[in-house]
Amino acid sequence: MKHDFDVVVVGGGHAGTEAAHAAARMGVQTALVTLRREDIGVMSCNPAIGGLGKGHLVREIDAMDGVMGRVADLAGIQFRLLNRRKGPAVQGPRSQADRAIYRREMLAATLTQDNLTVIAGETTDFLMSDGRVTGIRLADDSEIRAQAVILTTGTFLRGIIHIGDEQRPGGRMGDRPSVKLAERLESFALPLGRLKTGTPPRLDGRTINWDLLEKQPGDDDPVMFSFLSRKPSARQISCGITYTNERTHEIITANLGRSAMYGGHIGGVGPRYCPSIEDKVVRFADKTSHQIFLEPEGLSDHTIYPNGISTSLPVDVQKDYVRSIKGLENATILQPGYAIEYDYVDPRSLDATLSLKSVPGLFLAGQINGTTGYEEAAAQGLVAGLNAAMIVQGREPAHFGRTESYIGVMVDDLITRGVSEPYRMFTSRAEMRLALRADNADQRLTPKAIDLGCVSRIREDVFTAKAEKLTHGRDILQSRSWTPSELAGLDVVMSQDGTRRNGMALLAFPDISFRDIAPLAAEISEIEPEIQRQLENDALYANYIERQKRDIEALKRDEAHVIPRDFEFDGISGLSNELKAKLSAVRPENLAQAGRVDGMTPAALTLLLVKLRRDKRERVV
Repeated sequence: MKHDFDVVVVGGGHAGTEAAHAAARMGVQTALVTLRREDIGVMSCNPAIGGLGKGHLVREIDAMDGVMGRVADLAGIQFRLLNRRKGPAVQGPRSQADRAIYRREMLAATLTQDNLTVIAGETTDFLMSDGRVTGIRLADDSEIRAQAVILTTGTFLRGIIHIGDEQRPGGRMGDRPSVKLAERLESFALPLGRLKTGTPPRLDGRTINWDLLEKQPGDDDPVMFSFLSRKPSARQISCGITYTNERTHEIITANLGRSAMYGGHIGGVGPRYCPSIEDKVVRFADKTSHQIFLEPEGLSDHTIYPNGISTSLPVDVQKDYVRSIKGLENATILQPGYAIEYDYVDPRSLDATLSLKSVPGLFLAGQINGTTGYEEAAAQGLVAGLNAAMIVQGREPAHFGRTESYIGVMVDDLITRGVSEPYRMFTSRAEMRLALRADNADQRLTPKAIDLGCVSRIREDVFTAKAEKLTHGRDILQSRSWTPSELAGLDVVMSQDGTRRNGMALLAFPDISFRDIAPLAAEISEIEPEIQRQLENDALYANYIERQKRDIEALKRDEAHVIPRDFEFDGISGLSNELKAKLSAVRPENLAQAGRVDGMTPAALTLLLVKLRRDKRERVV
């Protein structure tokens, strides 16, 4: 039996669903192939979306009319804006999610998406024609042909689950790994590596003494992920907080040799910024306790996710150390924690569309590219899905630049620097983070999405209406100005320098808000609260962003220096052999990317630029 589609997406995780939706929104016929239809939208690790850096990614996905933000809002049972006391540039929205609601709503959104067909089956091979991927073969020998294939295998490529000295094949607990696909990728001579991640034991909330524990409520004024959402729809809850103690650490230290990680059973590298409890005890030996967040997995589910104690220790040790913790003295473990080791492809094998340079027609997205986290996976799925559709439509690729999005920062980091550990997004990775805020993701990216043709009419109408209100509000603020003496009656501190300042200039002062300047004109007080907050943020960062524009323009000039795919780096006189080898392996697409290759120096970059200009002149002649 043969099926014909424009794009086939393999895998129904966060990368796969976002990729399938993105391609389908572009109007191409898309198939999503997954082992079981009911696994679409499964949250394999912690029941939460967003956070610092990660929340920015979700906002950007939503600005491109993706699905993660809307589904997270429907499933959210606790919303918190992290870094609320700091500036908007480093604030990150986060929500605790009900696993069942998230899966239900993601499945519903996927089954009702136009141009998208869900097929249950195991992908075992690729169909090839003249060195190009033209579809996939399933375990039952049926074939699905397509012009582009997106592979989103998560932790399934030769996945091995570790619990103490026990090992079992698995892509996640209860699911078998994908071995044949790993072997097929190996046949393409792609550079593969091994990474690992971990998960904590799941606890029965009915066996926890909540009365002994701190409570962590959500925000009174929840900040949603989607620009289309207004308020939570699910009942809101509090999480619990407890801590490890010296007895906990003694138990873990005495059993380190039985840990899969410290017992030498795991070769893959784990995420440095999300260490196991064994890592914490060893690396931070001077600390007598570590914080644990007890996160309910759902409103009608007794399962608790103890965020902060992921482990690969044996089950009996897990039971002992869990019960040494305050409030967990009688806790029952419903599922043991475990580490999982899996294959990934060196992302330097990809170009900026997330397609393999050496295997035309094949895109990779998610943990297969060396990343960790739902949000990073979904953002990659969006990029791959849009660009697979663009290939089908014969259009130029959709690139996300470092100056316009965290999505662009992540993709550029991956394809130019590769990974030495699972990649996680942080606000510190973005040079232009004052401009790349979570609050203005729609202003930055929704016009791009509209131009690409991947947004619904509802999204476009909502954005257009907001943009018009912002323009009107900005015009009101800029239409009048006041001297410091005219502001003397207001509760603001202002230097008496005689300078006239309009409303936007006044809001640029950190201690001046709309509430302070509203008495100046009736029109100002009539601006909607949501628009007021956005204009306050825009004004606060305007001067800083203006200073960054020079850096942005310089980066754009470097990005304009395109490096041909067949460029011979070996022909650059004066360049070290080491750098020649690195540039040949990465094959940067422009001068800006070349500048971020590990070991690149300003002198080497100048040599490269001279050679590019010389080659260009010779081609013109």
